[in-house]
Amino acid sequence: MTKTKAAAERSDSTTEAVNGDGKLKKKDYLERLAPLQLALSEAERWVAATGQRLLVLVEGRDTAGKGGVIADIAGTLNPRHCRVVALDKPSDRERGQWYFQRYVPHLPAAGEIVLMDRSWYNRAGVEHVMGFCTDAQYRSFLAEAPVFEKLLVDDGILLAKYWLCVDQAKQEERFAERAEDPLKRYKLSPIDLKAREKYAEYTKAREAMLAATHTAHAPWTLVDFNDQRRGRLTLIRHWLGGLPWHAPKDAPLKLPPLKRMPLQERYGVCKPIADESDSEAAVKPASKRPLAQTSSLPPAKAKKPVRPRAR
Repeated sequence: MTKTKAAAERSDSTTEAVNGDGKLKKKDYLERLAPLQLALSEAERWVAATGQRLLVLVEGRDTAGKGGVIADIAGTLNPRHCRVVALDKPSDRERGQWYFQRYVPHLPAAGEIVLMDRSWYNRAGVEHVMGFCTDAQYRSFLAEAPVFEKLLVDDGILLAKYWLCVDQAKQEERFAERAEDPLKRYKLSPIDLKAREKYAEYTKAREAMLAATHTAHAPWTLVDFNDQRRGRLTLIRHWLGGLPWHAPKDAPLKLPPLKRMPLQERYGVCKPIADESDSEAAVKPASKRPLAQTSSLPPAKAKKPVRPRAR
């Protein structure tokens, strides 16, 4: 076992420091996350070196914390090797396709990790509960999903499926936070408001989904996300622990000294804009001015028409 892998497994054994509400403090969370991030980086290098294909489905109730855990994973990794997929509602054309078709182009190629923020399991959850699909479409999905996933796994894709759990009281706290915080308001939709009254229905739909799609080749893993920081650490540790990754043996590159004095930037056509990092003025939308007036380039001089030579 590598030092990084061992450190990742030990990251949950230190004494916890919690807030008054029992949540893990941010400082302690970041300390626990650090060895996991290093392990994620080494696992990514293993994926790139061996051509593995990793697919992670992150599902769960509204406000559970899907985007947060995906950001913690993806933020550590090389975007050339890791992609986040978060599809909007299907277009008219996509609604006329085989249901799984819109997801196929986003599957990982060799050396890639794909993190799906919601997935084809929309049909088993929001589409079914909110009446966006017929009962026949719903039942067909529950029968086809294990078959579709078996094809992926048999072809070599390493598939992981996570469901993030959150109690309704905690969900209501997060809904209120989204309504009040301008930076989180985009996460609150009219569908979310209607879904608040259907917590029990979503529980029933989840249990039916698990009964039909929790298979030996593509099992589900449920993670408690009432404390999102604890949930993120648990999910990342569990995912890494289920992969046969190992730290690449390539030696780190040595950085030799420059053979000359470092150079400064030099500018010709354009120069950097003025430094406004200390400005406290409110940002205002741009006025409707032509692009030429906002450019740092000098106005182009009108050229005289060239007369053709007489032959």
